[in-house]
Amino acid sequence: MASRSNFDLADIQAVVFDLMGTCTDWKTAITSAMSSCLPLCQVLPPDERATLAQQWRSGFFAEIHDRFSKGLPGEDIDITHRRVLDQLVAQNPTLGASLQDEHREQLVRSWHDQVAWPDSIAAIEQLKKSCMVVVLANGTTRLQLDIVRSSGLGFHMLFSSQLLGLTKPSPDIYLKALSLLGVEPAQSLMVAAHAYDLRAAKTTGMRTAYIRRHTEDDHEDMALVKNEFDLFLDGERPLHSLASLFRR
Repeated sequence: MASRSNFDLADIQAVVFDLMGTCTDWKTAITSAMSSCLPLCQVLPPDERATLAQQWRSGFFAEIHDRFSKGLPGEDIDITHRRVLDQLVAQNPTLGASLQDEHREQLVRSWHDQVAWPDSIAAIEQLKKSCMVVVLANGTTRLQLDIVRSSGLGFHMLFSSQLLGLTKPSPDIYLKALSLLGVEPAQSLMVAAHAYDLRAAKTTGMRTAYIRRHTEDDHEDMALVKNEFDLFLDGERPLHSLASLFRR
C-alpha cells in the first residue's frame, strides 16, 4: 500500500465504489460464460477466449470514452457490449458464422452475472460500519442490481449513470451523487481500479483510492499511478487493506 497524502480518514463520511473490475472479477465471469457457449468453444481454445474477453472489455471502454468525448448521451451497456462483440466476431469469419444471435445475447447477458473478488464482500461490510458505502458506475440500474445480486455484494445505495442522467468521467456525476448523499467532496473517498475514473473524481475535490486489479488498466504506467492518488492499494487483498484503515 502506498499513500501520497495524509488526509484524515475520520473526515470521510461516504466511500464511493466503482463496480465492475473494482469489486467484481468480470473476466472470470465472462470466460466462464464463453466456456459454456459450445459454438464459441468449438472455434476458440481457452487462451483465445481469454484474449477475446479482454478485447471485449477494452473495446467497451473505447466506446464509452468515444461517446463521452463527442458529447453523445450514454447508452444501455448491453447495447454497447453487443456492438463491440459483433465487431470482434466479424474479425473471425468462422466464429461469426457459428455464433448465432441467441448465443451473442447470452454472452451479453453474462455481464449481469458477476463474481466478487475474494476481498470485496467482507471489506464492504466492514466499511459499512463506519461510512455510507455506495456504488457510482456507468450502466443501467438493472445491470447494477443484477451484479450485486449475483455477486453477493451489499451496498447502501446504487447510483447508475442511467439513474443520475450523467456519465463518467463527467465531474457532474460525482457531484450529483455526493449532493444526494449530503456530503462534501472532501468528506468522500472514490475507490476504483481505473485511473480515468479517479482522475475525474479528483477534480471535484474527492479523495481517491486506486485499487490495483490485474484485469484493469493494462495501458497505464503503474509507477506514475502510484503517485497520482491519495491511496494506492495492491496485493492479493487491496480492499481488505482499505477497510482496515477505517477501523475506528
